[in-house]
Amino acid sequence: MKKACSIVAALLISLFIYVFYRSEKTVVNELIILIISFDTYTTIKSIITNTIPLNETIIFSLPGGLWIYCATALSHDFYLEIRKYRIQFIFVPISFAVGLEFCQLIHLTWGTFDIWDIAFYKIFWLISYYSSRCYGFQKNILSPFTLPGFICLACFLSVYLAHVSQ
Repeated sequence: MKKACSIVAALLISLFIYVFYRSEKTVVNELIILIISFDTYTTIKSIITNTIPLNETIIFSLPGGLWIYCATALSHDFYLEIRKYRIQFIFVPISFAVGLEFCQLIHLTWGTFDIWDIAFYKIFWLISYYSSRCYGFQKNILSPFTLPGFICLACFLSVYLAHVSQ
């Protein structure tokens, strides 16, 4: 139960930062604007950002670290089998995030390389890695496809909500 509460809290903090401190061109914000209108969104965003100022490191690096924490905690019980190779899924979040950062560095993907992002990824991955434990046998995340496996994969897919359209 503590694990679920910490994951939900981390995702809500990330959502709060994305909604009120990131660009309105972020996918999650575009969805919110569709629901409440651009004027309402900008009014609420202005009130929040003026009431609770955050520094840039928190705005741009903390959500990624929190996502790593959640994805790692959810990945602990799974592996992925490709042919005869077994990949411990717990290493996928940190590999994905750091890999994406280096893709930004060499301009393979949109975004700005930030060493603070990598620092936050590493810190939150380590916290999650050492605080989460696999209780029982690990399961293949795709076979059979279960609700916990779906929730873990949904956490990975939630990265799309942070995408900024151009």
